[in-house]
Amino acid sequence: MIVITAPTGNIGRHLLTRLLESAPAAGEGLRVIVRDPARLPEAARGHIEVVTGSHGDAEVVDRAFEGADAVFWLVPPDASLTPQDAWTGFTRPAARALAAHKVGHVVGVSALGRGTPPAGRAGLVTASLAMDDLLAGTGVAYRALACPSFFENILEEAASIRDKGVFADAVDADREAPLVAVADIAAAAAGLLLDRSWTGTGSVPVLGPRDLSPNDLARIMTEQLGRPVRYERQSLDELRADLLGYGLDEAFVQGIVDMKRAKDEGLDAGVVRTPDTTGPTTFEHWCAQTLKPAVLS
Repeated sequence: MIVITAPTGNIGRHLLTRLLESAPAAGEGLRVIVRDPARLPEAARGHIEVVTGSHGDAEVVDRAFEGADAVFWLVPPDASLTPQDAWTGFTRPAARALAAHKVGHVVGVSALGRGTPPAGRAGLVTASLAMDDLLAGTGVAYRALACPSFFENILEEAASIRDKGVFADAVDADREAPLVAVADIAAAAAGLLLDRSWTGTGSVPVLGPRDLSPNDLARIMTEQLGRPVRYERQSLDELRADLLGYGLDEAFVQGIVDMKRAKDEGLDAGVVRTPDTTGPTTFEHWCAQTLKPAVLS
């Protein structure tokens, strides 16, 4: 039995689709934890077990993990909490349930940066790495999918790209770094969940085909969208003020700012790209398939 948390989110919906196609042939049952079962895809109805509720709730994860062989773990960031509460605090009930039910394998979505100098002061990334340590300490075989920034983050800028031809971030315009499509993260998770021959704990980097700078992204978006797109660098002070203006928790906002600063200092750099750690989705392909329809809608 494989348990999927956050099955209607960006990564989880891709993972659920993959496992619906491949898990039955492998003799695997599927169970999901979801707040709103109505958001599950039609193809899943009648083919999965559903536990309704939040996977941050002790009673919910206790029911969901009973008889489970493997769990896909993803924390939905809660900007009303501190980073520590949002990741480690949210995960603590699950850690107890994993140990109580002797779940064998867990695949979690985490971040790049472990072992790099900025990692200890990288805000949300530091909180995510602490979550990994909590899960690894339960005795399960654990693999943290160590991810860089997602292509999908740019969808938040779709309106600005459409109306102004501009997208913004807080890193240097020429800072090259890995990025990845969420579908490729889901593919890596599916592979680990279905082939559980691995043991112990560790991280698995999930990278796109090549490192890209904001200026590279602007050039590719210009080519793919057929309209000029440029990058504007936002200062960290401007970013902080904008996020506080949305009513986010002050500590969570500082966690975002610290993460952005660490990424600009090379938090995601230095990971060796190999065939095993490289997803197939190029930024060009993602722009054509995902960003272009969002911008032109």
